[in-house]
Amino acid sequence: MKRFQSLYIHKFLFVILLFTSVVNAQDTFPDGTTIPEWFRKTETTNINTLGKQYKLTDHGVSTDSTLVQTVKIQAVIDKAAQAGGGVIIIPKGTYLSGALFFKQGTHLYIEKDGVLKGSDDISNFPVITTRMEGETCQYFPALVNADGVNGFSMSGKGTIDGNGLRYWKAFWLRREFNPKCTNKDEMRPRLVYVSNSKDVQISGISLKNSPFWTTHFYKCHNVKLLNLRITSPKAPVKAPSTDAVDIDVCTNFLIKNCYMSVNDDAVALKGGKGPYADNDGNNGENRNIIIEDNEYGFCHSALTCGSESIHNYNVIFRRCKLHEAEKTLHLKIRPDTPQLYEYILVEDITGDAGSLISIKPWTQFFDLKGRTEPLMSYAQNITMKNIKLDCKVGFDIAESDKYELKDFTFENVAIRSKNGAEEKVKTINNVVLKNVKIKAE
Repeated sequence: MKRFQSLYIHKFLFVILLFTSVVNAQDTFPDGTTIPEWFRKTETTNINTLGKQYKLTDHGVSTDSTLVQTVKIQAVIDKAAQAGGGVIIIPKGTYLSGALFFKQGTHLYIEKDGVLKGSDDISNFPVITTRMEGETCQYFPALVNADGVNGFSMSGKGTIDGNGLRYWKAFWLRREFNPKCTNKDEMRPRLVYVSNSKDVQISGISLKNSPFWTTHFYKCHNVKLLNLRITSPKAPVKAPSTDAVDIDVCTNFLIKNCYMSVNDDAVALKGGKGPYADNDGNNGENRNIIIEDNEYGFCHSALTCGSESIHNYNVIFRRCKLHEAEKTLHLKIRPDTPQLYEYILVEDITGDAGSLISIKPWTQFFDLKGRTEPLMSYAQNITMKNIKLDCKVGFDIAESDKYELKDFTFENVAIRSKNGAEEKVKTINNVVLKNVKIKAE
């Protein structure tokens, strides 16, 4: 009897140890450090805990969807801030506005069938000092802006509509007239810009038709994007540069249970660009980023490092489904910027994509600013595992003397592709291929 009890106890202890090892494996970043409990707390915003509620229509804002009501809506935000904070409620209906600026203690809630719609007249977006494409510069604000607003939240079941069609058409017309025009040359706002803030949460709402980047977070700490739907079209008019999420010098960032389909990168890690970018205090690294349990429609890449990026560290991209993504993981490496991408884990990915991984020099708007030699960049400690994809090409990796690739692991990867191009991994120093299967269609 004692022998059976001892056997049972040993089996029980073995199960506990196995369970503990699995949990611990899931609870660490790629560098082995523990993932904070904060990342597992994904409760949606309860606006009843955020103070007084200010419904737009109770404060002189008209239900006429043709009127640009920036001044009146901003007055409601300012009134709430002066009273110690509260929630700005967008009720059912469409409310047209230019740039809005949220203050400390204020929040945004959009009711079902409520729409905050951006003006398609750029004069409703005053030029300010802001952050755009890896530089601090004079440019246009977003439709929704929050700078230095700790605890800021946006939630609800409604929509923020960027009303981008006019901007997109103007961009492509300008590009036809001047093929060398930059993304910023055609004046257009973003949809959401949050900067210098901590403990930010955006949940539940739909964000669509942004004129430029859809959501942009700069120098933020502890940001959660939950249950969002972020979209922009690829046809009949392409929505240029409408990245779903741009993460720019941020720490502790969670994107979970979202749907993203945009005419550019779904999630892009930014941080600065140029040959002196690493010496500029406005720039910096992204650290501790988790992107999980999301679905993707068409996008240029599901996850991109760059092109305006100097250091990305501890990035997890897992348990996601792709459909029509042109790339799964894209490492854009600029020869005019010192870059380091390290400790990146991509795992449990299914669906279809143009490529499993793409690594190439990125030379759009290349500018050494007087330096005579291109700069070296590095990508290291990259792991991709437990992946099953239909791809046009598996490994899309270009050899270059301007960057060094090392310590990559590909494990339990099944690709169905006419062009696996597995010979491309030879450009990587110390690459591990474990149970990698490429099947021609």
